[in-house]
Amino acid sequence: MTDFIRTGRLFRVAGFNPSHRQLFLQSEATQIDGTSTHVEVHIGHVKLMLLQPYYRNGLHIRHATPQEFRVLAERHGLESDDASYTWMLDPDGDSFVIGSNPDWREAEYALMDGRESLYAGPWPPDFPVASGNVF
Repeated sequence: MTDFIRTGRLFRVAGFNPSHRQLFLQSEATQIDGTSTHVEVHIGHVKLMLLQPYYRNGLHIRHATPQEFRVLAERHGLESDDASYTWMLDPDGDSFVIGSNPDWREAEYALMDGRESLYAGPWPPDFPVASGNVF
């Protein structure tokens, strides 16, 4: 199982498209956290989410453990089929999303040449980009 871990970065909810049920999280390069890359996370087919507007200490996206899912199922009336699609967003378990496997993209901010999102425009771009999926 591959987790997505980016600690020490400020992430924010960049957008949610309700008609396509897509969630986007972003971390921009900042001098404060000493980063030079732009990172974006996309989760599609969102069924339910409990989010914070900002994640000041980064993200750790992973499957909910069976114990975490039992608690969430009890609180939110989740069906057992949702367990495979429940993603925790932070180490404390305060935020979660039920949706498809998250995917991410990361590139040096200086190379993006004014491009606002790694999910907009042609893919792959004409500059180096790292990408992956959480499963």
